[in-house]
This record gives sequence, structure tokens and C-alpha cells, in this order.
Amino acid sequence: MRTIPTIRTAQLTLRAMRPQDFDRYAQIWTGGCAPRAGHARARQSDAVWEAFLLNAGHWHMTGFGHWAVEPHGTPRMMGQVGFFLGRDRVDEDADPCPEAAWLLHPEANGMGLGQDAAQAAHDWFDRVITGPLMCKIDVDNPRSQQIARALGYAPTREMLRDGRAYQVMSRRSPPAP
Repeated sequence: MRTIPTIRTAQLTLRAMRPQDFDRYAQIWTGGCAPRAGHARARQSDAVWEAFLLNAGHWHMTGFGHWAVEPHGTPRMMGQVGFFLGRDRVDEDADPCPEAAWLLHPEANGMGLGQDAAQAAHDWFDRVITGPLMCKIDVDNPRSQQIARALGYAPTREMLRDGRAYQVMSRRSPPAP
């Protein structure tokens, strides 16, 4: 059984999701947070519990997954960040590498938590897993695109999914210091 690492930065802690995080997780995924952040659509309530459990299983099957993002001084998760290997490939020439993703509750806007969380997760990935990564970001989400560029991602193509346009970005290696 693999242990999900805990990562601490000056602003936040990345930690394993806990059963008591589910209500907040469901609020993020069934409310308007997911579509506003550039995800195709909010998840239906019956799929939220499955996705919550899949994250825990993903860590055990692949050695990576998503962490809960918890700002210091806040007793609840503010979102999630991490990596996954999806079997739901969007198109045949999709990269077979892990996909990075980050999603924070709108309450976190302007706090710098997205960049901090994504950087901490990528620093861990570069030390422990290594290798190329990809991400898909809504073309109308400049904040997330800026985070991706700072992490060393470069645009590779655009794609449509569920009626929304996404920028597919790749990162072959970490950016030079």
C-alpha cells in the first residue's frame, strides 16, 4: 500500500483527501466552480463520490494522484492539484503521459494558491516520478494558462470537448532554473 505524501509550502499544505473533505469536494464539482475554472461541466452528484474514491485508488495504482489543497490557518480544503493517467483519451494522438490538473474554489482567487500548489506538486513529480506531462486548459482561462507556462508547459494544439475549446499543453521536462 502506497502512502500519499504531505507537502508543505509557506502558504499551504498538499495532503491526502480525507472522508471529511467530501462535502467540500462535492461543492466544488457539482457547483459552478468546475465550469468557471475551465472544466467541461460540473459533475453530476452521483459521479462525484466515484471520482472522490477514484483519486484514492489512483495513488495506489500509479504512485501519483491529486492532493487536497489546504491553506495554512484554514481547516478545510480549498481545492485539488495533482496528476492522473486517464484511459479516456480525447483523440488518438493524445500524449500517453500523465495529465496535470489544478482546481481551486473561487474563494482562493487572488491568493496565489494555484501557482503555489501547482509548483509544489510539480516539484514533487520531478523528484519522484519524472517524465513528460500534459495539461488541457480552457482557452478562456488565462490565469490557468499563466500557471502552466510558469511550470514549463508549451502549447501543442487546440481541441474541442463537450463544446468547449481547450489548449493542450505539453511539458517534456522541468523549466531551467
